[in-house]
Amino acid sequence: MRVVDTNVIAYFFIQSSETIHAEALYLKDPVWVAPFFWHSEFLNVLATYMGAHRMTPAEAIALASEAELFMAGRGHSVNTSLVLNLAAESNLSAYDCQFVALARQLGTRLVTADKQLLKAFPADTIPLNSFKH
Repeated sequence: MRVVDTNVIAYFFIQSSETIHAEALYLKDPVWVAPFFWHSEFLNVLATYMGAHRMTPAEAIALASEAELFMAGRGHSVNTSLVLNLAAESNLSAYDCQFVALARQLGTRLVTADKQLLKAFPADTIPLNSFKH
């Protein structure tokens, strides 16, 4: 089981230079979990792509459906106190800290491409680009 942030989920479903790493992660461990709010962030990623005319609403809806099916039953609640303490410690957003909190709660590490998270929480994170085919 791997805790992943929304960007990792997006890289898996939306072709980019990071997709190869997300696919390698999936081959190593296909069970991904995330805080429940991953869905809202993912929809925002899709809306951003639509706004930039990089995908149509129909394509975004199809990707949202695929991601929802993939992540069904894999959303988790996080400990509020832990999230806020991590945010205070790191000066990062509570959104970002929810992923680290979940990794700590589950006794694992967060896979991310987010440089700020990797820098602030090196013991709790694994760089996505460390996964290769």
